[in-house]
Amino acid sequence: MELNQWERLQCFGHRLQLAIENALKALTPVSTKQAVERAVGVCKKVASAFSKSWKKKRELAKAQAVLGLPPHQLITESPTRWGSRQMMIERFLEQENALSQVADKKTRHLVPSWQDVALLESLNKALGPLFEFTDALSGEGYVSVSFLKPVLHLFNNEILNQKDGETELTKAVKDGILKYLNEKYDD
Repeated sequence: MELNQWERLQCFGHRLQLAIENALKALTPVSTKQAVERAVGVCKKVASAFSKSWKKKRELAKAQAVLGLPPHQLITESPTRWGSRQMMIERFLEQENALSQVADKKTRHLVPSWQDVALLESLNKALGPLFEFTDALSGEGYVSVSFLKPVLHLFNNEILNQKDGETELTKAVKDGILKYLNEKYDD
């Protein structure tokens, strides 16, 4: 820090989280942004409905056993917990078949459409690989500044590099994250 005459270097985990939020806010057209918000909203509602009802939890456990799915509980997004949105989406996708079987008349409106699932899969594909970097590079008990340049290189050349077969949403989110991080760390 002293050699480069940096007065301050913001936490990478925080910057990464801001990059993700900015990429999602910058989605165009507006209909795509709204569709993503709706799909994430469905995840939140489902997680909330299942966290508040022991009956729904019991039914979910039965469906998980029948379908051979891991007996995992749903995860609720927490705005103060970095990466919780991605964890919520990943768990939702993992348990999607069981959730569809458990839906009753009261929760049928919570069953996601195929479009919601496609959007969530695209988001998961873009955000999934970033999760571990958030925690690893935001530690206070150890030095992590030396990881910054190699991680940015890895993001630019592999992890957030566009791949054949990716959806336009996955590509847009990856591009938005890279643009933000590259601007913030250009020096």
